[in-house]
Amino acid sequence: MNSIDAASLLTLWHDFDAREMLLRRIVADRLAARPIPVVPDHVVATYFFAFRTQTLAHAVEEISYHATSGIKHPPQGSLLEACSARAAGVDAFDASGRIGLLHVAFPLKMMRHPDGTLTSCDLLHTLAGAIIFDFYENQDARLIAITMPDDVLKTFPGPAHGPIGARKLAGFALDQPAFGTILKPTAGITPDDVERLVGDIAGSQLLMFIKEDEDLYPDLDYSPVRARTERALAAIERVRGSRGGLGLIFAPHITAAPHQILELAEACVDAGATGLMFSETYAGGTVRMVREAFRGRDVEPLIYGHNAGMGVKSHAIWREVIDLLARLDGIDFRQTGPVRPGAPMIRPWGDEWEASEHALTRPLPGIKPTMITRAGALDQGNIVLNLQDIEARGITPNVLFLAGSAINTIKGADGKPDPKIGLDAMLEAIEIHRSGSLAGVSIDDHLGALYALATRRGLTALTTALKQRYPGQLS
Repeated sequence: MNSIDAASLLTLWHDFDAREMLLRRIVADRLAARPIPVVPDHVVATYFFAFRTQTLAHAVEEISYHATSGIKHPPQGSLLEACSARAAGVDAFDASGRIGLLHVAFPLKMMRHPDGTLTSCDLLHTLAGAIIFDFYENQDARLIAITMPDDVLKTFPGPAHGPIGARKLAGFALDQPAFGTILKPTAGITPDDVERLVGDIAGSQLLMFIKEDEDLYPDLDYSPVRARTERALAAIERVRGSRGGLGLIFAPHITAAPHQILELAEACVDAGATGLMFSETYAGGTVRMVREAFRGRDVEPLIYGHNAGMGVKSHAIWREVIDLLARLDGIDFRQTGPVRPGAPMIRPWGDEWEASEHALTRPLPGIKPTMITRAGALDQGNIVLNLQDIEARGITPNVLFLAGSAINTIKGADGKPDPKIGLDAMLEAIEIHRSGSLAGVSIDDHLGALYALATRRGLTALTTALKQRYPGQLS
């Protein structure tokens, strides 16, 4: 076997995240100085390009040729010209003119449906096609923003409920922290198991939302999703009296091929499900398909648009663009990431995280916000940090906290998972937050201060959970 030389290893160890952080900061500075232009009757796509030989200015002609009309010099005033992309702005980063930002205006004339609508599939098919990402000439390419006229935005359905509607459906007040959890184990379970797992946690008034995991397939001979849904709802019904009048949204997992997903969705909704959970990363357009299929029903299902696998797209299309389109298509819940000390567990984080949460909740004409779902190593050790953050930002109504393992895998004295301990530990952490005892404690010192306080106050569930979540880090 040949050894790998130092230069090759250095290339292989290239830090994508560090480069993306730098790129985001540069782009933010440039766009603050020269904002994205508005072009009437056009969708404007903003790209970062690094070309091998051609200039940014010359690239527009190539993009127009390959992504729109297929003609380089359309006759003036013709339909061909009306269906051809054109330059909307160039911001070269250096004298070569080959690296920088390029704004391209794509005419609505070439893509808008007879009823005036557009879909995310239409947009990405044109704005993120081969000429952008597949041509060797493009040493690097990012689709970093999509802007469109308000009258186009209003044609998208957007979330059926959004955070306010979800809270209303479940009876949760706007200032009440909303929590959810994920069934664990995540695969290899039957409808009997689902009923038992839901029954163990559904009585807690902390929870507004329970979902299945993306690894639990919907179409299994030993665990069909309709049967799972029926059993889960039966378990919820049995504990309804202990929930103090609060509702509980259950979202079964229905990710499947497009030709299966509507049938699975119908089966779950017919069984009584008020939510549906599925991933659209590898089955584009399914959010809009499901959203449209249930529009007009007395109670439309809430859609948890899981973003599993989004990283394969976000290396080329910035996450906030993907999240914006998913919001426009109709998702009610979308996972971001929690505030936590040290390195993040999952993306998004940093500026990307800020941009993603902004895209999900910023005001849009005729479109409800999507409920931010902070998940991915969210636990009792960082929930106070997250509660402090959303209160400081004034976004408490827009956030759902989703804790899976931190609730369902905390073990009792017998060594077996006991979700009651996990739930009680979360409630104890919330009470510490409400007391204000950790206000002003730095993020790096937070965990130690939390554990010390929990120990002094005799909060056994919280100390148990923290020791299991952070082995070897507490004393």
